[in-house]
Amino acid sequence: MLDLGTSFLASVSRDPRALALVDGETRLTYAEWFGVISATVAGLDRLGLKPGDHLVTVLQNRHEAATLHWACQFAGIVITPINWRAKAEEIDFAIENAQARAIAYEPVSAGSLRDSAASQRIPRIAVGTPPGPGETAFTDLAATEGPPATPRADAEAISLMLYTSGTTAKPKGVPRRHRAERAAALAHVAQNLYGRGERTLGVMPLYHTMGVRSLLAMSLIGGTFVCLPRFDVTGALRLIAAERITNLYLVPTLYHDLVHHRDFPETDTTSVRKLGFAGAPMTDGLLARLTDAFRPDLFVNHYGSSEVYTFTINHEAAGKPGSAGRAGLNTMVRVVPLGGDPSRTAAPGEEGEIAVIAKGDEAFEGYWHRPEADAKAFRDGWYFTGDTGFADADGDLYVTGRVDDMIITGGENVSPVEIESRLSLHPAVSEVAVVGLPDERWGRIVAAFIKRSGSTDEAALDAHCRAGGLPSHKLPRRYVFVDEIPKSPVGKLLRRQLVAGEYVPEGTTEPHAEGHEAA
Repeated sequence: MLDLGTSFLASVSRDPRALALVDGETRLTYAEWFGVISATVAGLDRLGLKPGDHLVTVLQNRHEAATLHWACQFAGIVITPINWRAKAEEIDFAIENAQARAIAYEPVSAGSLRDSAASQRIPRIAVGTPPGPGETAFTDLAATEGPPATPRADAEAISLMLYTSGTTAKPKGVPRRHRAERAAALAHVAQNLYGRGERTLGVMPLYHTMGVRSLLAMSLIGGTFVCLPRFDVTGALRLIAAERITNLYLVPTLYHDLVHHRDFPETDTTSVRKLGFAGAPMTDGLLARLTDAFRPDLFVNHYGSSEVYTFTINHEAAGKPGSAGRAGLNTMVRVVPLGGDPSRTAAPGEEGEIAVIAKGDEAFEGYWHRPEADAKAFRDGWYFTGDTGFADADGDLYVTGRVDDMIITGGENVSPVEIESRLSLHPAVSEVAVVGLPDERWGRIVAAFIKRSGSTDEAALDAHCRAGGLPSHKLPRRYVFVDEIPKSPVGKLLRRQLVAGEYVPEGTTEPHAEGHEAA
């Protein structure tokens, strides 16, 4: 397997004049971008960074962030991107945990950086903003023309380290080797049937595995990565039309916002022929809406993680709603009975924890300095995902939620996903999240949090669920109408906030006062 620096050189050789990167007025071919990347490598040398060092970035999806990513691949530096919304203490944690040797920031993250004690002790790269005392401007870093960059890392070197989002503990570092990153990018091209010269909307953040995959995949096919620094529907629709985007790879929440925006019907989206989603299940209602709106040639449900990029692929997401499909090109998948023998595979229809083979080409090999997390995640050569699911009689996988999200009500295991999918089909439901709330009699009750798009009430929703065949123990015992469903920066439902009572009821401005015990 090639290292990523050599892989990029091959792309430049194949497609030197192809458009590689777009960010506003910045438009670079592969040959031009290689020149900027080479200058950036020379600039990182002047900062004293060496192969194996970590560079933390706190950046949105801008051309400088993409350039730093590739420069690190050539220089053998481990790029360590974190959320541009990170607070000072989160920046401190990343710097100290990764033992970072430098950090790059921009105006949106400048305030947190100023309050970060750890960032003041290492070189700082200012992107899109005047540098402070002792800092280096990115424009200066990349201004001096350097010799053509040559790869200093091999396929076994660490390419980047992503951080998983922490809920009850500190985030875990996920170091990934060049060979695993390239294998994942190749699989992404093959599994999405990308052709030469594709154009993708680069909106999934480059601190997230989906964003990184889009960036690397485009380089393999002479494709174009069109930067959208942060998601806004108007900007996304404008770029789709103006840049003739050919494929979208987004989380369901962003698709929802696109097709429900007032400008969508008037936007020319005919260039988009391939849709892919990941990061969360997609409701049946949204699948149907997207199919009708785009009429895509391919609609892919990709199920994976930062640790192992691909678990499963469903190439006909709309044809078999809810199914995550079957194992991807570089892996094997099994469902293990909950609390059962790791070597046993659950029977069709039997719910269990989803595990993937640990030696797959796309897989990481363990968390950064977290042996206790490794001991929990790896068993008998399999990586246990923490997700629950089952395989149907055809062998297709269905993801039912997280082990921690499973609602045990009256002794019955209830998955939120099935209930959410049914409720999403109601015409007056815009968004829905289902959680288990504490109850003295039942232990937990099924509660549905609803964002309404029309007139409906509890009785109507209950009748809708019954008509869809939900058994009585899965029917919500409580409905809560809210103006917004809490989500992470990449669009994942934050069920724990709902369980904790952290939401604003519909039609009010004050947060809900009643708290709940943690799930």
